[in-house]
Amino acid sequence: MVVIDVDKKAILPKLLAELPELKNTARVKTKRCCHLYFSLNRNGKVKATNNFLGLGVELKSDGQYVIAPPSKIEDFAYTFEEPLTAIKALPDRIIKLPEERTPDDTEYKGRVKLSRYHGKDVFCINQIAQKGLQVGERTNGLLILYNLLLQNNNEKEYSQKIVNQVNNSLTEPLTEKEINNIFRKAYKYKCSSIRELLPFIECDKCKYRFKRGRLGMGNILVKNIRKLPELSNKERGIVCLLGTVFDCEEVTANRIAEITKMDHRVVSRIMVSLKEKGILSK
Repeated sequence: MVVIDVDKKAILPKLLAELPELKNTARVKTKRCCHLYFSLNRNGKVKATNNFLGLGVELKSDGQYVIAPPSKIEDFAYTFEEPLTAIKALPDRIIKLPEERTPDDTEYKGRVKLSRYHGKDVFCINQIAQKGLQVGERTNGLLILYNLLLQNNNEKEYSQKIVNQVNNSLTEPLTEKEINNIFRKAYKYKCSSIRELLPFIECDKCKYRFKRGRLGMGNILVKNIRKLPELSNKERGIVCLLGTVFDCEEVTANRIAEITKMDHRVVSRIMVSLKEKGILSK
């Protein structure tokens, strides 16, 4: 199976002009636009690319994954607009296309060429660099970018150089004073905090989500899988939250209560109970 991941609706007319079969194949509604499904049948393999047909669109193939219905991420439900039964075979002419030129690891949609840095697999770094931050996004975006670079073992001066590169590529860059304020203090950002401050971030594309796409052996769900049937519904709900949304993060009862809309006293009692059962560390 092959999936074409379209992030911008404005690209669809250009894709349709090149590939009219898009109209009739299986299609999933995503947060930004859609996923278009094609089968390979017996036509061999197609190499994945981030620049399908030269349009900057991702084509996902063997060894990659997409979020599929009925998954729900941050209150957005992935749904079929055209059922999977409508899936069409990928046209031979696409399979036989010469290999697409994919952007260099340091090039992001022509907006800015970043220097090499540690942590290039942390996809939120890439997304911030690609976004073309607007007024209202710039300060949080560049502050998070700077701290993510530091968290991934880049030197302070080198991280500042990259942030300045991204800032200078913006239509309305921050002033020198505003940039210097970003560099004044380091913060350690967690995935959940980044998603709140920058709603455009899509964690489902990150290799580090759930330990490179899998629940790691240290995950609370994996460690306690046999204990889950013994828990109450509320206890299981909080364990699932800790193992997914807050995977590998330390989180307070108040924060869980805020997310779940539960009374913080109830959450506190549940967390005490989970500690007594050996599911949470004391």
